[in-house]
This record gives sequence, C-alpha cells and structure tokens, in this order.
Amino acid sequence: MVAGITVEHIRDLLSKVLDPEVPALSIVDLGILRDVSLENSVFEISITPTFTGCPAMKVIEEDIVEILHHEGINNFKIKTVLAPAWTTDWMSPEGKKKLKEYGIAPPSQSTEEHLKAMLSGRKKSVQCPFCNSLNTKLTSAFGSTACKALHFCNECHQPFEEFKCH
Repeated sequence: MVAGITVEHIRDLLSKVLDPEVPALSIVDLGILRDVSLENSVFEISITPTFTGCPAMKVIEEDIVEILHHEGINNFKIKTVLAPAWTTDWMSPEGKKKLKEYGIAPPSQSTEEHLKAMLSGRKKSVQCPFCNSLNTKLTSAFGSTACKALHFCNECHQPFEEFKCH
C-alpha cells in the first residue's frame, strides 16, 4: 500500500477518467463511479455501465488501471456492479451542464418523471443544446450510442443528440 493514499485521493484521481464516448464527462460526472472503499489495504472501485454490455466499460477499466498505476497505486480491484441498474438520476448537475456545453441535450427529467410521462402518453419536449428552443423533434430513438437519441431543432435547424433518460 502507498502510504497516505486515501479513498478521497482515489476518487480525485478517478475524476480524471473520461468517458470514451462523451469525453467531456468524467466517470464521476456520469455516475458510473459508484463507490471507492478500502478493505484489508485494498481499494475496491465499483463501477456501473450506463447500459449492460456497454462497450466503453473495457476502456474505462483500462483507464482506471492506467491512472492508478501511473500514481504508483497497485493495491486495488475493479468491480462492475449491474444492480441496481445505472440511471441518469446519478449524473451530477455539473455533468449535465458539461453535456449541454458539448452539444448533447442532457436528460431533462428524473427517471420517475420520464416513466410517468411515457405511461400517460405525454410527449416530452427536448431542449436544443444550441439555441435552447423546445421546438424540436425526435428523428431516431438511437443516436451514435445506445444511451443517446437523435433530434432535430426546428428553430436553429441543427441536429443534436439527447442523453436518454433511464
């Protein structure tokens, strides 16, 4: 064990691990980093994929290993936790802000609100990340990755992706 290394220090280091599919966000911003604990001188890092089978998880694990090894930290293990399933509710407010600045509409409601709207048949308006208009339309339920949908803004005429609420 490296002397003086704390759980908080590990968390700080892991806040530098970026999501390979949305490099404007860290795994902390996204809520993928679930927990860091210290048991018997070994740091246990728990991560949850945004979707089961997410191909980015392998790269994220490799990046975690790389950053910790670079700091001389070798006493850790990475655990993938699938339950409870990841939800956009775990995204930080800063992460949602970064998404919008990156040109991706962040989830606009909680998972519970989204489910209620779906069950009632209400369509939600997705705000354009470029001009903030709600005059947008869904063009495809799937964007460049399974966690995003493709929209079009009728005001600024820009296509954009939305990070799907789930």
